[in-house]
Order: sequence, then structure tokens, then C-alpha cells
Amino acid sequence: MSLYLHYSAISDVGRVRRENQDSGYAGPWLLTVCDGVGGAVRGDLASSTAVQALRKLDQEPDEDILGQVAGAIHRADDRIAELVEEDPGLNGTSTTATVALFDGTRFGLGHIGDSRAYLYRRGELRQLTHDHTFVQSLIDEGRITEEQSRSHPHRNLILKALDGIRHEEPDLFEVPAEVGDRIFLCSDGACGTLTPERMADILSTGTPDFAAVEMVRASLEAGSTDNVTCLVADVAEEAPPEDLAPLLVGAAADLPRRMPLAGAVGGLFRGHRSGDTGEIPPVPGDVPEGAFPGDPIDAEAARYAPRDPGRHRWLRRLLVIAVLAGLAWIVLAAGWSWSQQQFYVGEQDGKVAIFRGLNADLPGVSLSHVYEVTDVDLDRLSDIEAETVREGIEADDLDEARLTVDNYAARQDVDAG
Repeated sequence: MSLYLHYSAISDVGRVRRENQDSGYAGPWLLTVCDGVGGAVRGDLASSTAVQALRKLDQEPDEDILGQVAGAIHRADDRIAELVEEDPGLNGTSTTATVALFDGTRFGLGHIGDSRAYLYRRGELRQLTHDHTFVQSLIDEGRITEEQSRSHPHRNLILKALDGIRHEEPDLFEVPAEVGDRIFLCSDGACGTLTPERMADILSTGTPDFAAVEMVRASLEAGSTDNVTCLVADVAEEAPPEDLAPLLVGAAADLPRRMPLAGAVGGLFRGHRSGDTGEIPPVPGDVPEGAFPGDPIDAEAARYAPRDPGRHRWLRRLLVIAVLAGLAWIVLAAGWSWSQQQFYVGEQDGKVAIFRGLNADLPGVSLSHVYEVTDVDLDRLSDIEAETVREGIEADDLDEARLTVDNYAARQDVDAG
């Protein structure tokens, strides 16, 4: 028996970021989320480029479902490589990719990065994907817990991503589908903030529209500082409504979708950043083969026009130089302050003297100066004592230096008597 997907997708820029680097796509055969890696060059371009390539999977798969998923992920990686080759200023751009391809009886999943796929089945939530992150490796080794990973200082360190350079192999696996299953895909703006218990609670009720909206709302209210993208799909025996067309959301979207989901989306998310959710109207079905609305090398050319990589470069260099100079000055000031707390006994014009600073010199720089000149004559000391004074006698402090001088003065007086 062939089953169907009833799906929804939503993406929000969040309350902190200026731009949405997430992209998502939901259709009758395909669900996918890509998250431009934070801090990387043009993460929005990487995620949208990947989704535009992956969405070509949205048709009934053949028997080799995992082969199709792997091939699409590799083509997305190749497309990013082409962009970097065309514009070296994009070197470093990268994205995660989580893909679920449905054939009516099973899901073929491909995964790379830290976006996630979950299965909610018969009241239980199961994480299907495994994060390719530094903190996940710590969890695997038993060094930290899942809860501790949410606040770990290196929680955003991604070990594998699509960057067009390393050509990483994705995780590939199949999951049999059952009537009543709910599939949930999201960027780490949601799963990095919400606990599994909270996600399960949201997924336990409502339509896919309602669950997707509530996931985004809950993530933002829980303090997510990232973009948030959520896709929810139900496996059902009955076909979805005829007007349920594919959804393209986030950075990959052409135009914002003004129609509120479940009667709540427009007002809810517009208030967070005075902007849109990044959703668009249903993708039209008469798109020419091989062409897709929003392709960043065509319809979105203006939005993704290359930026001059050298813009303000001189200012950045000046700031770096200023910071380095400031750090050097702090180190030198601290060293000089410490040196002026050191004392030693030495010779000055034939007299025993107390010096302040270090008993050493650098080419052209003296690290000490005379603090006190005593009346102890060097030529009235023994040859060994005089040579010892000329070489310098270290003292822990001024009192110890004066005690050393007093000892030599006493010997001088004894010799005179």
C-alpha cells in the first residue's frame, strides 16, 4: 500500500541574526533542511544553493532510494564548488544538509552536519540522525551529557559540511514508514534549544502546520539565538489536499508568503524581527525542466551578487595592527613593572652600589639603573669578593640588597682596623 505525506514548512530569521542562513523544502516526496554554517562566508548562499539542487529529488523515487539521495547531496556539493571556483571570494562557504526522500513505504535519509531528523511514532520521539559536531564526539565518549552540550562553548563547531572542497560522505540509511508517523526535520536553531521532551510534546498534537509553527515559537521563546527552520510531515493513507503544493522556505525562498499558517504565523513571526518568515507561495507546477524559481545564479542574481572581498580590507588590517600593538604594549608594560621590583648589588665607579631592575642588558637598552651608591670601596675587598660584586649579586628585595652591602661594609671596617 502506498502512503502519502501531509507536510508543512516554516523558517524564521530569529531574534538575533540579521539574515536567514537556513533553507528548507517540503514536497510530496521530499523533505530537506540546510543550514549555512555560522560564521562562514555567505552561509545563506550555500544553504539555498544546496536546497535548489536537492529539491530536484521531489519525484517518485526508484528502488535505489539511497543512491538517489547520495547522488543529489554530491551534486549539491559540486554546485557549491562551482560557485567558489567562479568567485574565490566565496571560499569558506558551507552548509549542513539533512534529506528525507519518501517512496510511499519508506524514507531514504541522507545527512551531513548538525541539522536533524526525528521520527515521532506511537507517542515516542526518536532522533534519526547523528550530529557531525565536536560536542557530539564528547557525548559519544561520555565526557559530557546532551544537556551540557546545549551550553558548551564549542557547540557550534561542525566537523562535516558541504563546502565544495572536502567532499565528505553523508550518512545514509532507510526508515520504514507507518501510518501515523510524524517526521520532523529542523535546523539547530530548534534542536539546539528545545529538549526532546518539549519537542515530543509539540509533535503529539495538531496538524503539521500547527506543529511547525509551535516548534518555531517555542524555540524563540526558549532563547534560541539562531535562525529556526522546521519541517513537519505526517504519513497518512489518504492523499493530501490538492492545493497542498511544495514549500520553499528560508534563504532559498523567492518571495515571502503572506498567508498565515494555522491562523497565526503572520502576526507571530513578523513581530519578532519586523520581517517575514521567509516562506513563499506554492511552487508552480509549470517550471521548465532543470530550471527552478529562486536559483541564485538566475532569479536571485541581484540578491546574491558577489561582494567585493577587498572592501574595507585596509580598515580590518588597521584594526588588527592596533590590537596587536595594544597587546604588545600591555606585555611590555607588565614586564617593565615587574623588572622595577627587582634589585641586585653591583659596581659603580669603584664603589659597591645597589641597582634597581634586571642584571642584564639588551642591545641598546639598559634594564637597570643605580638606586643607591654606598661608601664601600671595591678595591678594599678581596679579589674574589670584588669580582663577585662586579658580576652582580641578586637580591630578593631592597632589604636583602642592603644587607649584602652591610656585610661588605663590615668586612671593610674589619680590614681597616
